[in-house]
Order: sequence, then C-alpha cells, then structure tokens
Amino acid sequence: MDVAKVVDGVVARFIGTKHERDIKKLMPVIAAINARETEVQALSDEGLKTRFAELRAQVQEQLKDADPAETAYKEQLQKALEPAIVPAFALVREAGRRFLNMRHFDVQLIGGMVLHEGKISEMKTGEGKTLVATLPAVLNALAGRGVHVVTVNDYLARRDAEWMSPLYKALGLSVGVIVHDLDDEQRRAAYGADLTYGTNNEFGFDYLRDNMKYDLAQCVQRGHQFAIVDEVDSILIDEARTPLIISGPSEESTDKYAKIDKIIPKLIQDIDYTLDEKHRTATLTEEGFAKCERLLSLTNMSDPANIDIMHHVYQALRAHTLYKNDVDYVVKDGEVIIVDEFTGRQMPGRRWSDGLHQAVEAKEGVKIERENQTLATITFQNYFRMYKKLSGMTGTAETEAAEFGKIYNLDVTVIPTNRHLIRIEASDVVYRTEKEKFEAVVNGILQEDNSLDNGIRQYNERGQPVLVGTISIEKSEAIAELLKKSGIPHQVLNAKQHERESRVVAQAGRKGAVTVATNMAGRGTDILLGGNPEQMTRDHFLKNKLAMPYAAAPAVIPADSGNGDNPQPTIPMVLFQHEGKIFQVPADQWKPIIEQFTQQCKAEHDEVVALDRTPRSPPHRQSIARPRGTPGRSRLLAIFSFARRRFDAHFRRRTRESADVPPGHDRRRPHRIANDFQPHRKRPKIRRSTKLRRPQAFA
Repeated sequence: MDVAKVVDGVVARFIGTKHERDIKKLMPVIAAINARETEVQALSDEGLKTRFAELRAQVQEQLKDADPAETAYKEQLQKALEPAIVPAFALVREAGRRFLNMRHFDVQLIGGMVLHEGKISEMKTGEGKTLVATLPAVLNALAGRGVHVVTVNDYLARRDAEWMSPLYKALGLSVGVIVHDLDDEQRRAAYGADLTYGTNNEFGFDYLRDNMKYDLAQCVQRGHQFAIVDEVDSILIDEARTPLIISGPSEESTDKYAKIDKIIPKLIQDIDYTLDEKHRTATLTEEGFAKCERLLSLTNMSDPANIDIMHHVYQALRAHTLYKNDVDYVVKDGEVIIVDEFTGRQMPGRRWSDGLHQAVEAKEGVKIERENQTLATITFQNYFRMYKKLSGMTGTAETEAAEFGKIYNLDVTVIPTNRHLIRIEASDVVYRTEKEKFEAVVNGILQEDNSLDNGIRQYNERGQPVLVGTISIEKSEAIAELLKKSGIPHQVLNAKQHERESRVVAQAGRKGAVTVATNMAGRGTDILLGGNPEQMTRDHFLKNKLAMPYAAAPAVIPADSGNGDNPQPTIPMVLFQHEGKIFQVPADQWKPIIEQFTQQCKAEHDEVVALDRTPRSPPHRQSIARPRGTPGRSRLLAIFSFARRRFDAHFRRRTRESADVPPGHDRRRPHRIANDFQPHRKRPKIRRSTKLRRPQAFA
C-alpha cells in the first residue's frame, strides 16, 4: 500500500483534498466577480469596449519596460494582471451572455482562474471548455504580447475561433486562425492578432520554418508568451516525443528498394531470420545472411562498402514481417499512410525514417518516394516548454498529474461539475486472459447467481446505447469480430472508416447503437443520448445537395471598430465540416430542419434515459471476473469478497440513516433503495480452512 496515498486520505478527511483546497482559495475572487455582475450589465455595448480598453492601457503601462527574455518576466506579468482579474472576468462573462447567449457559470470562472495561473484544468466532458478558454485568453491578451489557443485539428481551430469571435470583437480584440495552406503574409497577420487559434502541428512547423529563414523580418511568429492547450493530455503526454520534421529529398536512387524487396519473400522464418515482435526487430540468421548475399550477388554483405545495402535488407525484412496493412498503415490513392496506434487516426504527410517507409512502399507496389534528409526537427515536448506560461484543459488529466509536474512543471486541478454528476463510474474488473475479458465484454460478467449481466449483449437487448473504447485498431477489430459472431449489430470506427468518423461518433448515443472505437480524444464531436440533431441536420443538407462549399475564410477576424467599418454579412450562414471540407448553409434554412431533428432526438433521449433506469445488478453485487464454471475460489477472491462485505455494511448503514422510514416501519431494515441498487440479501458463507488450497483461477 502506498504510504503517501494513505496520508493524503487521512488529511483529506479533515481539511479536504488538494483540489478542494485549491478551489476554496479561489472562492473570494469568484464572489468578487459575481458582485460586479449587476454593475457590468448596466453598461452599454460601447461601454463594455471602453472599460476593457482602459484595463488594457493600465496593464500595458505596467509592462512597458518588461523584457520577455528576462527570467523575471513571468512574475512581472502576473503582478500586472492581478488587479485586472476581477474586472476582466466580469466583462468577459457579460460579453458572453450578451453576444453568445452563454453566461459563464461559477465553475467555469474557477476553470478560467486555474488556466490563468498556468495550471491544467480537468473538466468533465460537456462542461464548456471552449467557453472557459475565453476567460484567461482575454485576460492575458491585455498585455498585448499574443495568446495562443491550441486545438487538435484545423476544423476545431476554425470553429472555435469563429464561434467565440463575437465575444472577442465586442471587447475590441482581433482573432487570428492558423490553418493549413496559408502563405507567410497571412500567417504573420494571424500571429499579429490579439489571440491566435491553431493546431499544435501548425504552431510547431511555423517555429521550425522561422528558424530556417535568413532574415528576422520574414519570420511569422512573434514570441511564445502564453498558450492554452486543449486536450492537453493527448498533445503533451501521448504525442510528447513525436518529432516534427522538415525534410528535403536526397539525391539517392530508389531502384535499390525494389531490388531488395524481391528477395525478402524467399526467406523463411526461424530458418533464415527470427522476429522479436515486442521490440519490432527482425534479425537474419547465418543461413539467411548467406542466402541474401547469394540472391544479391554480393561476396561479403558486411563489407563497409555494402553496409548501406545490409541496412535496407533489414528494413525490408521488417516491412514484410512486422508492419501490416490496415493495422500499422493503409494504402490510399497510391500512397502508404501511417496509422496512429493509439487513436486509429490516419496521419497523412508523416513518413517513417531510415528507409522503412520506402521499404513498405516497395512491398505494396506503389510509387517509391525518395528518402528525405532532415533539415529541422523539434518535439512537441520541447516546443511547448518554450512558452513563458503554459496551461491546458482536458477531461482526463489527474491520472497523468505526476508526468505533467515532472516534465512541464504543471499542476493539475480538478474542477467540480456545474450540476451533480449522475454517471456511475464503476471500478475496474480484472481478467486472467484477454480472451475471457473480451467474452465478458460481449456476453456479460458472471454474477453471483451464475447469470450473465452488464455485457454488450444485455445492454443491446434493453436498447441502451453502448460505446466500447479500445487502445488499438487490433483490439477493436477483435471485439467487432466477436460481436459479428454473436449477431449484435454494431459500428466500428478506426482508420479504415476515417472519413465517416464524426457521423459514427455523433450517433453513438441512439437507441440500441453499439459503437466500437479507438481512443476518442480530440474528435470534437458531441455524443448525445438519443442522437445528435446537428449531425442529422448536416446529413440532411448533404444528402439533398443543399450545402454549399465554404469560401476560404480570412486568417484574421478583426475587432469590431464600432464605426461600421466591419459590416456583418447580409445572410448569416451556418458552417460545418464534412470529410475534410467546410460547407455552409443559410441560417434561415438550417433552423427549421434542426428544430425538427431536435424534437425527434429529444423523444428518443427520454426513451433511452428511461431504459437506463431499468433495475439491474448493482456494481457492488457483481462478481470479481471469475470465468464461468470455475471450481473453487482462490485466496485472492476471498480477499475481494471481504472488501465487498465491508462495502455492503457501509451501504446498509448509510441507507438506514438516510432512508425515509414511514411510521411503524422497522428502522433496522431499509425499505427503500436507490434505483441502481437492490435490497440487501444474505450473502453465502465462505468456507474457511486452515489449509491454503492451490488456487484454481485468478481474478
């Protein structure tokens, strides 16, 4: 048992957890912001802008002599912004209420404070992280040194910037958007705006390109002051060591790859070569080495003159034996595209190095591109550590808190939900083998009465939607195969269905839907019970060919000058993305269709929620993952049983204290249990023995 966790648990019982203490410190500031709400609401639109301009002048006056290159700059910035926190947050909240019809809740103000302090804000899905980011972004924009809001793809960068732009424009701020296919002049203008939205890739590559320029005047970025990273765990942890590389073609011929590729199928595993799948290496035996020399007409492949050929033989061997089509890569439009092993997303433009990509291209019979030489490179980890102040937000950060603290010196604060969370977060269930685990996922977990429950089959029969998350495409395909054998209709989301991923995810909450998918981080699509009316509306306009292609938007959304220089478009349009392209629909045509689908989804939502309240085996009644028909019970299982009995006793005591007991009813027996629990029934006795029997199965 971890002593530190025990100590933390004891301390938390008396003075609260670390997160509760952090939030408690912020409550006086939140109260001060709320106290200003009436005063700020009385201001006119022009008054909001004037008040914000006054704040900006005050902050920039204090920072006029500050040098960002100095180590004390961060402290100087915090000191200058400290008096502006309450009035700036109050102005942003009012601008959001007035121009976006979205008023920041108190918990969102707390999230904004945490981000401003240079920490990571963990907020549950659906708590409004996009709106939260406006608070620290506007506050730090007062310094006039630039603020970067980092998202995971071009669509989200453009969507968030345009979605929040009415708030920013109302306060006199300009917004830049960094997306693909912008020239240097457009990028320089976007970075020169008060706030800049873009993807982690674009920010990183712009930095590399700036370092390859000969004249500072040609650089597009103007420094790295403050960054807010969305899906921070995905970018700073999962992809931390991913290198961004700018490369140029070498002069070497590609004929050698095709020549070497022809000899690999003639090699026999365990005779000519051996494999180490864990480390993804292939090694030639002495027989294989001699065979390669004979097939390539070489006297000695180990000769220094032939070292390059030997290297490409090993790479070709790896390409044939360890890299699989539709698993590690896909072939699309005559190109080999790498597939991310964690998210299942295709990564066009990325290539394996050291001739491996060319070996795979030769194996698949597509055009072999010349091997590139690296001109400039940096990892996401090293790039984001250059910012004077860094913060981030995600739904899952606490589990990586130690890594954030060690690598980036970032603290994590868990923000409470605005309303009470009713989702049941059950504990993990551990299995002896992967086969048994997958069988239980599909067919159900063995209960104490030898029945099966809480599997995909049972949920699907009741009509409840199920989302199955896996760590790789291989796992998702394995579960999909079991579902197919069981006759359960389902959708699989991985690299081979990349184009329709948003549609599949959007409808994962419909009645009876079963969706198997890899890591969902950063897909940017809401999963709503009963279906997503917005996605259904998009499909309607695309199917009927009523959606028009969206013209290229400007790289900078200018601030509202207030004198009519920025006229609004005569016809308001609704934008959405489909298969990498952005489409637009007139708002007056969009509104009646989405209202129709909203009513349809609301009815289905109520039906799905009612299904979720159907009585079933509660979490504390489920068995500990014992394969069906396993004789006996190991000592480990007995320990788990004891832990469950303690939980039962605590539950019965709590129920007796809190239940509404009618007059004359025996208080010693609870008469009413919450929906997700069944009345306590007597547990079977566990036979005890002084002898320790040999375990027959492990949990």
